[in-house]
Amino acid sequence: MGASDSGTASTEPTSTFASATPQWPERPTPPTSSAPNVLIILVDDLGYSDVGCYGSEIATPHIDRLAADGVRYTNFHVNPMCSPTRASLLTGLNAHDAGMGWVAECDPGFPGYASELTQNAATLAELFRDNGYSTLMTGKWHLCKPQDKSPAGDKNSWPVQRGFDEFYGILNGFTNFHHPDRLINGNSVVNVDRYPDDYYLTDDLTDRAVEMIRGTKSANPARPFLLYMAHPAVHAPLHAKAADIAAQHGRYDCGWDDVRAARFARQKELGILPEAELAPRNHEAEHDVDAWDELDADDQRLYARLMEVYAAMVTNVDENVGRLVAAIEQLGELENTIVVFTSDNGASREGEATGSSQYFEILPPSLTSNRDRDLAALDLIGGPQTLPHYPRGWAMACNTPFRMYKTHTHAGGHQVPFIVRWPAAAIDQGGIRDQYVHVTDVLPTLLQLTGIERPSERNGHQLKPLAGASMADSLGDPAAAPVHHEQYYENQGHRAMYRDGWEAVTLHNPRTNFSEERWELFNVAVDPSQSHDLAAAEPERLAALKAAWHAAATHYGVYPLDEGAWVKMLQQPEWLDTFAEPVTIFPGTPSLEHWRAGRLVQGRSFTITISLDFVAGDQGILIAHGDQGGGYAAWIEADRLTVAANEFGTMRHIDAGLVPPGTQEIRIDARTEPERLFGVTVFVDGTARGTASGFRRYVGIAPFQGIDVGIDRRSPVSWEIHERHGTFAYTGALNWARWAPGEWAPDAGAKMLDLLREIGAKYD
Repeated sequence: MGASDSGTASTEPTSTFASATPQWPERPTPPTSSAPNVLIILVDDLGYSDVGCYGSEIATPHIDRLAADGVRYTNFHVNPMCSPTRASLLTGLNAHDAGMGWVAECDPGFPGYASELTQNAATLAELFRDNGYSTLMTGKWHLCKPQDKSPAGDKNSWPVQRGFDEFYGILNGFTNFHHPDRLINGNSVVNVDRYPDDYYLTDDLTDRAVEMIRGTKSANPARPFLLYMAHPAVHAPLHAKAADIAAQHGRYDCGWDDVRAARFARQKELGILPEAELAPRNHEAEHDVDAWDELDADDQRLYARLMEVYAAMVTNVDENVGRLVAAIEQLGELENTIVVFTSDNGASREGEATGSSQYFEILPPSLTSNRDRDLAALDLIGGPQTLPHYPRGWAMACNTPFRMYKTHTHAGGHQVPFIVRWPAAAIDQGGIRDQYVHVTDVLPTLLQLTGIERPSERNGHQLKPLAGASMADSLGDPAAAPVHHEQYYENQGHRAMYRDGWEAVTLHNPRTNFSEERWELFNVAVDPSQSHDLAAAEPERLAALKAAWHAAATHYGVYPLDEGAWVKMLQQPEWLDTFAEPVTIFPGTPSLEHWRAGRLVQGRSFTITISLDFVAGDQGILIAHGDQGGGYAAWIEADRLTVAANEFGTMRHIDAGLVPPGTQEIRIDARTEPERLFGVTVFVDGTARGTASGFRRYVGIAPFQGIDVGIDRRSPVSWEIHERHGTFAYTGALNWARWAPGEWAPDAGAKMLDLLREIGAKYD
């Protein structure tokens, strides 16, 4: 309180707004209106030759336009799987150093495989937001632990907490494109009971991306944006719109050998890898591809359809790239936008030798597909009643001219298309760059182009050194010296080491000794397709590269290696056992997230108790768990109770008969049986009303969609019921349903973990 000269308190104001000096808190200086926007378009599982400007027959005019206005890199490399590449792209760190040595589906207790980004890294979004950018993301995240994907999970590794102002997309590694299992908006689940019949995820994600850009630019035209458009396409399940599939009809009847040869010829015409040879057809055991002409006619017909759907997905991605770029151009911002287009790994071999109309049936690979069922559903493949994946022969063609596939450390696993459009730097529009570049170079390059400095610490965390370096000089200078001289690779035990044009690489066969594996050596500067093994001719160089790999692996947290005994996937903190405790779900509850729901039924016996007050005429879904890719449901229709299982597209039913008025309890007892099977008995008010055995037990991914009570949301367990009734919400008094997990099956992974550790230790 002020005082007057006379010592008495003054009642007069000491200042007014007109005379007082403003004192605003210090904030970063906002970027000027000339600061460039940044658009990163990342496509999932897109092969090196899958777009027109890299040799494809698939029409991609909008992506080709980016290349014509910018530059194409022919020697760009990522990590061999999606989560590791995303981690490196966003942090500039090597994947293991960022905590993401494998996909974000495990938590074995080692920092290199934490399934979440380390706090000792600043993401691209965090750095750009700290410097005044609007940071926007749509699409696939896949950078948080599976147990953290539910509304009750730790959200520290969700997109908004890692720097994005807005996020709309999926946290999982993939989803259904016609009926996504779970969309996230910001930090909240988007509760959808039924999607429109013409819904398609890639279109929806692009709509939201355009909306975000228009929103931020209309609110503050001077504020630049960073948009990370992370397409879930073209990852399986291979889903496309009917018209797009029809447009590809007959294109792939010639087979993968002819498509591969034609793509290679176009690459030569385009000047893509002019020194490369076409690598021989993949022949290694469990990775081999049959000659197309040796397949029977039914296989050829089925496999051609699967590739037609894949090509249709690529064309839709291209159309949406065009829509997004057109929206930026409409705002007058395209010439001030750095555009990056790439893929997160090579084309996927997850369809294995035969492909399937049901993706979850072939995950894990020990399961097999059903050709007769697939042929019967041929015209449905690509639509909402199937979850297809193509055979690895098509992945080989998509990776032309390289060997192997996604997950491998041969070039087919990590050499992908990379386009940069930036008018301020790309002097020779349409130019080709052959400098070796790694995904860890993207962040430092964007920082240099935008003038943003990366601090040494952020929010009290010391930041790890960047693994990459800016390759900005090469944008305008095709003769610029390479900035990335060494790079290690590792995934699922596959390993490689690159150094100044030479690469040592090995293929790991699960449950074999690492010390017994044969390393190959290639001079990739003149042999980028890795067709000529020089290991015998250059033993000293090979030994030096192997030693360099070990040093890098030790430094970046690659160890322990994945020996192939599934220990990495099954080992988890003990506190996760709480997710296998009984749970009661009431009608109206949002769908129970799929990982959490899976803990209740996968690999074990379980009991479902349903409390209701049945009155004649009541009908609808009682419980539903899963989707068109596998699951189970119970419903009442015309007063009859049915319990059904969707076994990867094949339905099995138990008719439990008429439900008497006044029924209060329905119980479903599922008991494990040998050979990954289980039996089911259905009780109505304590009386057994139906039983069956030999149901296929749920392992791997299925059931992929979570649990619903009183309704079957989104992708239905039973398509027949969906066609008649839609979501078929229960009309009567349904009180609750309770899941009580029982004993593990003797052959369940959790039961065998000690044995698997013992087996795995033999391969150290």
